[in-house]
Amino acid sequence: MKGKFLVIFALGLGISIFASSVLAHHGNAAYDTAKTVTLKGTVTRWLWSNPHCILQFDVTDDSNQVVHWYAETENPTTITHVGLTQTSFKPGDEVTVTMITVKNGRPLGRIAEVVLPDGRKVAGIIPSLRPPGTEDSPKQ
Repeated sequence: MKGKFLVIFALGLGISIFASSVLAHHGNAAYDTAKTVTLKGTVTRWLWSNPHCILQFDVTDDSNQVVHWYAETENPTTITHVGLTQTSFKPGDEVTVTMITVKNGRPLGRIAEVVLPDGRKVAGIIPSLRPPGTEDSPKQ
């Protein structure tokens, strides 16, 4: 009986340790969630993959230097609900991206809203990062 208890306890402990690391993956600790940044740029790549889709785009800064930005979204299934698809962005498309950025100043972020090449705004890409004043996500 004592051996069975130890096996169940060890199994439960192992599962809880693994589960906490899965939850940590979805945290915003690396991001400055207190403010958003809006950037206009040119798409270089739209990576449609799990666990997160990645929008890569170039922005010219104030000193005329090109900065390569990487902005993540949710997984493909989730972001289709706000109107994004595998073909929403193509290299060369001009976009405006509102996002939170990482605290260490690197050109990385999580997208809260994006203005698509056709002019449509898509908000709620990461539901907890909706820009202030944004109502429910647009449906298609």
